[in-house]
Amino acid sequence: MTNPDDEGFIPPSGGYENLLSYQKALIIYDGTYFFTKKWLPRHGDRTVDQMVQAARSGKQNIVEGSSASATSKEMEIKLTNVARSSLEELKEDYKDFLRTRQLPIWDAGHRYRQRLEQLNRTPGATYETFKKGIESDDPEVSANVLLGLTAVAVHLLKRQISSLEQSFLKEGGLRERMTRARLRARDQQRQANP
Repeated sequence: MTNPDDEGFIPPSGGYENLLSYQKALIIYDGTYFFTKKWLPRHGDRTVDQMVQAARSGKQNIVEGSSASATSKEMEIKLTNVARSSLEELKEDYKDFLRTRQLPIWDAGHRYRQRLEQLNRTPGATYETFKKGIESDDPEVSANVLLGLTAVAVHLLKRQISSLEQSFLKEGGLRERMTRARLRARDQQRQANP
């Protein structure tokens, strides 16, 4: 087993493609892009741009936070929270869409919601996993599927932020790692040159 202290003070970063939150956010972005083109007016409604931008922000801030993680845990936490906030905003847009059209938001007992929950537990799920629901000809189905996906992504990001917080408390940030690495290097120099 290698000692993490022997690997330098800048830890690896990136790997966002493996994060479940990113995988869901990618589906949400693609689904939101499809949804807005199909169900919302193309001209004169800022909602389309705002929904697509919120979906994009959710996805892109996960990428940026993951990439920044090597040198700034603070930035990683902040950007992950921006992703969560953007998707919270998008979640509200889907609720607004359903409410203003007098379409129901599926409750926990709704059979389609139960099916959606099963699909959300599918390992390696992609847009194709949810395509039938997202691209449904029924706006109720399409909006509820995307609402459900967005709620899952928000939940995952909340857990991710909590995990990042615990990791920071346990391991510290870059400055602390730099100090530990410098002290180790000094000790090694002293031992090599008594």
